[in-house]
Amino acid sequence: MRNTLWLPLITPFKDGTIDFASYERLVGHYLALGVDAFFPLGTTGESPTLGDAESEELIERTLAVAGETPVYVGIGGNATARVVKTLRRLERLPFRGIVSVCPYYNRPSQDGLVAHFTAIASETDREVFIYNIPYRTSVNLSNDSLLQLAEVPNIVGVKDSCGILAQSLDLLARKPEGFSVLTGEDALYFTMLANGADGGILAASHIMTGRFREVGQRFAANDVAGARAAWAPLMPLVPLLFAEANPMPIKHLLWRQGLIDSPECRLPLTRISDALARRLDADLCRPEAESRGIFRAA
Repeated sequence: MRNTLWLPLITPFKDGTIDFASYERLVGHYLALGVDAFFPLGTTGESPTLGDAESEELIERTLAVAGETPVYVGIGGNATARVVKTLRRLERLPFRGIVSVCPYYNRPSQDGLVAHFTAIASETDREVFIYNIPYRTSVNLSNDSLLQLAEVPNIVGVKDSCGILAQSLDLLARKPEGFSVLTGEDALYFTMLANGADGGILAASHIMTGRFREVGQRFAANDVAGARAAWAPLMPLVPLLFAEANPMPIKHLLWRQGLIDSPECRLPLTRISDALARRLDADLCRPEAESRGIFRAA
């Protein structure tokens, strides 16, 4: 699994309910653009706001449209028994694996984190990716703990959003053969690929998807100069997409592009400020931006 691009899907809403028509259109759109895997029910998909029935239907519809493209479902939380219960409930659905976030708020110790993920992995024979994002969870899974977990046969990778470049580079230097490191730090995609990462799980790749794919393809061909050229127009884009709470800016642009019918989010998220909307519309939605390759889906 090298230079792979996963899409952590947004969940479109309209008038308070999931807009499944927009969702299926969105999955089909990115399927045609060649993303390597779909990741529904992540935080970009506003999973904490979804009910059990909504979550199951989202998985079912993702699988129906995705076809042979792998689907990895966000199944995580800060109560191990509850995560296991959710995993058992969803096991009837034929997704490839799960992405499970580090337990948040209760700040477990390293041995607690190891025990948590070991327990989850023991309940399934599917692939498990760990999601380490300490600036949201308030706990940082150390590289030593992660490499201990990598010895569990079906724990096969990590979405690395630790936000600490030295830690990420140390992980890349020490990771065992067959263990995938996919960056979740959109702004570090080029840097991480240049240092041997296996790809990225990038919310920003909802926009200019083809450019993100080209960066990986250029690295796969050992064309570093070409990868740098492909990355150049993405550098100013990524900070704009995270200038306010994710996925509000991305939803605004997908709505402006006509891929979803509304930029609506569920509380406590609302929508982007008028100032950011004007900035995004001015910089990314005008015709000359498309002609310069700054705003286009492909």
